[in-house]
Amino acid sequence: MSSRFPSTFRFSRLARAAATTLAVALLAACTPPEPVFRSTDITGAEYGKTLQLTDHHGQTRTLADFKGKVVTIFFGYTQCPDVCPTALAGMSEVMRQLGPDGDKVQVIFITVDPERDTPALLAEYVPVFDKRFLGMYGTPDKIAEVAKDFRVFYRKSGDLAGHYTIDHSAGTYVFDPQGRLRLYVKHAEDPAVIAADIKALLAGK
Repeated sequence: MSSRFPSTFRFSRLARAAATTLAVALLAACTPPEPVFRSTDITGAEYGKTLQLTDHHGQTRTLADFKGKVVTIFFGYTQCPDVCPTALAGMSEVMRQLGPDGDKVQVIFITVDPERDTPALLAEYVPVFDKRFLGMYGTPDKIAEVAKDFRVFYRKSGDLAGHYTIDHSAGTYVFDPQGRLRLYVKHAEDPAVIAADIKALLAGK
C-alpha cells in the first residue's frame, strides 16, 4: 500500500507542472504582441493617395518617383514661426541618426502658402535643414486638392493682404518603400522614435 504513494505523488507533481505550462501558454496566447511602431499605424488608410506637385528644382513629382524609399510628407510654409522649422529640424536629426539609411528616405515639405512660397524661396529654405529634402508647390487649387486628400487643414489668419500667418495641421505622414501610407507622426515627436519606425519600414515591417 505504501508503494502507491510515490507514484501518486509523482503523478500529482507532473499534473501540476502540465497545468502550469498550459496556463503560461494560454497567457502568452492572450497577451497582445508588442507594437512594431511607436508612431500611429494607419496602414490601409484610404486617403493620402494623390500627390502631383512641382519640386523646388522645377520637376513635376508623384509618389511613384520615390518608390523604394521611405517618404515623409509634412505640410507647412516658409514663414511659419515655429511649428515648421521645428518639424524640419526634427527630421534633420532623424536623418543624422539613420546614417547611411538616410539615403533611403525622402523628406517632402509641401507648402500651404503657394502665393508667397515661390520655387526660389523653397529652394533657399528647405535644403538648409538637409540638402536631400524637397520643397513642393503648386497652384492654390492644386495645393487645396492635395491637402484635402491628406485630410490636412490650413487657413490664413490675420491681415490677408500679405501679412498673415497660416493655421495648419502639424503631423507628418510616412509611406513605406512600396508607396503605401503607413504611419502618422505627431508634431514634435522624439527623432529617435521616428528613426526607429523608419528603420522598421526599411526592414520590411
